[in-house]
Amino acid sequence: MRLKHIALALLVATALTGCNDTLDSATGVDISKVKNKVEQPLSAKVVADMQAKNMPRNSPIMIRIYKEEGKLEIWKAKADNRFDMIRSYDICAWSGKLGPKLKEGDRQAPEGFYNLTPAHLNPNSKYYLAINTGFPNRYDAANGRNGTNLMIHGACSSSGCYSMTDEQILEIYAFARDAFRGGQTAVQLQAFPFRMTAENMARHRDSEHNDFWKMIKVGYDNFEVTKRPPEVAVCGKKYVFNQEAKSPLSAAGACPDMSTPPALVAALSTHNKAYDVAFEKAVDKLGNKVWYEPSEAERKAVVAEKRKGRDLAYAPTGTSLAAGKLMSQSEFQAMMEKRTGQPKPASTQVASLSAAPQPATVAERMKQDRLPAATGSIAATSSAPAATIQTAEGRTTSVPVPEQNPLAYTAPAAPVSEAKKPFWKFWDKQ
Repeated sequence: MRLKHIALALLVATALTGCNDTLDSATGVDISKVKNKVEQPLSAKVVADMQAKNMPRNSPIMIRIYKEEGKLEIWKAKADNRFDMIRSYDICAWSGKLGPKLKEGDRQAPEGFYNLTPAHLNPNSKYYLAINTGFPNRYDAANGRNGTNLMIHGACSSSGCYSMTDEQILEIYAFARDAFRGGQTAVQLQAFPFRMTAENMARHRDSEHNDFWKMIKVGYDNFEVTKRPPEVAVCGKKYVFNQEAKSPLSAAGACPDMSTPPALVAALSTHNKAYDVAFEKAVDKLGNKVWYEPSEAERKAVVAEKRKGRDLAYAPTGTSLAAGKLMSQSEFQAMMEKRTGQPKPASTQVASLSAAPQPATVAERMKQDRLPAATGSIAATSSAPAATIQTAEGRTTSVPVPEQNPLAYTAPAAPVSEAKKPFWKFWDKQ
């Protein structure tokens, strides 16, 4: 009996070794024995976990990505229409640094909100299986951002994509396939630089991408307080979430008068008050510390051992949290001077969290740093001068959309009598 226990322990230890084979990401599937990857069912363990959470097998899903810590999460609707996380995976490889994708060839992985349809599934990918992220979306196009073939795929090799192991993408693909078969027409992908907590927002508050991150944090918060994917729209070249507009929205045109449902206003108000307090504490705790964000090469160095014995194309990148660090401004400047051989101000890569004069009171600091208001009309926030863009509103031909794959499931059309219910109508009732 003792030998059996030892053998079992060794078996478990073996299963937990290797890139991404952690408790939260291991799928337990032997890829070499999969006969039909497109139709591979979810494991009995996943099905049991869904049953325990009261999730119908074919209920809708949502995907959340956090670059900095290298996580991809699958959230799934329960019987009460609220979502709960069912799986979390370690992203094997993502390229570039924190921040949105701006142009073809910048090696950046997308950040923002994207709708994935059955047409975005690619069972014939050279990277085992793939799901197109939908980049560029209407927001990206309105802001002149471009790029093609940005995927979530297998093979653990990335150039602007989110790359998983083959075992992971097999399971992620199955989640999406089953949701589409259940009638979901679009899976929402939320791609964030990091979990948008007060501590993380304070640590990155002087990033050049801070305004963009504040904008998408509104959508992040909407999901946090409701556990339902927000209704996402674009106007004034900005994302807007769960808004009731009095006239049609134009991605590049000014936002019309719009309002937030009262029940959601109340929930967000409570959430934002707690956030403001936590943010102020986080800023004070950081003091003069700055965050050094590592390069892709530095991230790869942290996980170099995982490449041994693998194909050359296998390229895990590690996480920014493992390779980056907090340091004083003097330490940062000394490091940069050592690298370049000459004095270099710390602001060349990351600005000081305390270099700029700080407002005297908590209220003043909150006014400077807090998120855009979630209540009332937002038309006033969209009056900035519009940049010249090549894509006119409504021209979908400029946005690459994958062709419908014959092996991808086409979800049945909803009955004509069953109009789409806005998010807040569901939320007000429960």
